[in-house]
Amino acid sequence: MDMDTWEPVLGAGPLLGIAAAAIALILFLVMRLKLHAFVALIIASIFTALAAGIPIDGVMPTLMKGFSSTLGNIALLVGLGAMIGRLVEASGGAQSLADALVKRFGEDKAPFALGLASLIMGFPIFFDAGLIVMLPVIFAVARRLDGPILAYGIPAAGAFSVMHVFVPPHPGPVAASDFYGADMGLVLLFGLLVALPTWYVSGYHWGKYVGKKYPNRVADTLLSDQQQLTHKAAGPGTVIAVMLIPMLLIFGNTGVNALSTSGRIDGGATWARTLTFLGQTPIALLVTVLVAMVAVGFNLGVPREEVQARMESALGPVCSVILITGAGGMFGGVLRTSGIGDALADSMSNLGIPVLLAAWLIAAALRIAQGSATVALTTAAALMVPAVEAGAYSGVQLALIVLATAAGSVIASHVNDSGFWLVGRLMGLDVATTLKTWTVNQTLIAVIGLLLTSVFYGITLAF
Repeated sequence: MDMDTWEPVLGAGPLLGIAAAAIALILFLVMRLKLHAFVALIIASIFTALAAGIPIDGVMPTLMKGFSSTLGNIALLVGLGAMIGRLVEASGGAQSLADALVKRFGEDKAPFALGLASLIMGFPIFFDAGLIVMLPVIFAVARRLDGPILAYGIPAAGAFSVMHVFVPPHPGPVAASDFYGADMGLVLLFGLLVALPTWYVSGYHWGKYVGKKYPNRVADTLLSDQQQLTHKAAGPGTVIAVMLIPMLLIFGNTGVNALSTSGRIDGGATWARTLTFLGQTPIALLVTVLVAMVAVGFNLGVPREEVQARMESALGPVCSVILITGAGGMFGGVLRTSGIGDALADSMSNLGIPVLLAAWLIAAALRIAQGSATVALTTAAALMVPAVEAGAYSGVQLALIVLATAAGSVIASHVNDSGFWLVGRLMGLDVATTLKTWTVNQTLIAVIGLLLTSVFYGITLAF
């Protein structure tokens, strides 16, 4: 059956009830019955599809579309990133970098140092790839100081999250800026003004708090072999150089696209097309893997067979992460196909409240319903275009409306969000702990982001 032409058959009320029941089912299966999350997500996806009225011969195509599209984005990034992380960690380089960071900032500020590094790396690199590349350093610092993984992991993961949500060139704010007609430079400027203090509270301070409340140590199942690849450890400078490669390549892609769109360069030139190709995230990570094999492997006297063995050992532990992430995408895809997201947006678009708050609320409802922050942001922005066009908003106000929509799109990461499973599994957390830590982090980002954009918006009204 062609699901592209299928239309939802239920109204908003029943669809919202089905979504709530499906989420409750996942939580019951995983938390109460201790069923593996991969299986639980498949069961919930099938239940949601059938209950929402998707024809029985269209259920599997819908499930596979959501699963495969998510894996297409995640599998390459997680696999290649895990290899980079394994090579860096096994070389002793992650530990060298951890020592340098702790020496520079002090042991008490180690979480701040990791978050700061993640903020810088998070400017051009997507959330998933950035977190994977930083994991060896996070683990090494946590082990060196014998501290809780959350005290170091939440500041870093939260840093990648705020950059991904608020700051161009990430797809969400770029798409919303295009919908609203906002100036990209203003969105970038105010995006940083919102992202940095938001991270300081929701990432750094929240991470320190949950680290004390949940003193989990680094899991021994992910990137955890502590035997160094060679007696000669890679230096912190070498590690930084390797980790900068994907950032610089991806940033080159972004710069070329921006300059080409503005007409300042010829985007069809060979050099521009080459930079664009190399800057695609999977290609950039592949290049980094090849460089890492040399820089923290062969150049340190590691036999080729041992380098290959280390790379192979990186893939096993992340297979579960990849499959669960894909199943989360399956569940989110069913929710979107069933019309739940559209039903939520339609029911909230005529609330008669200020446009800044309306955009935040619609994005938040979409995020809770279907999981993807980027989908929630772009869909909410598309829905809010008529309201925005009807108002005489300044350039700064348009940028702030973009950021308010972005803030709403990140709220309450839970079981239908692939990022929820990625963070929880990579940090060795159970579902309940992930809800109490990562979900709260994402909600803090949403609330603090709304408060800051509202303050800036109020200042514009005063002038």
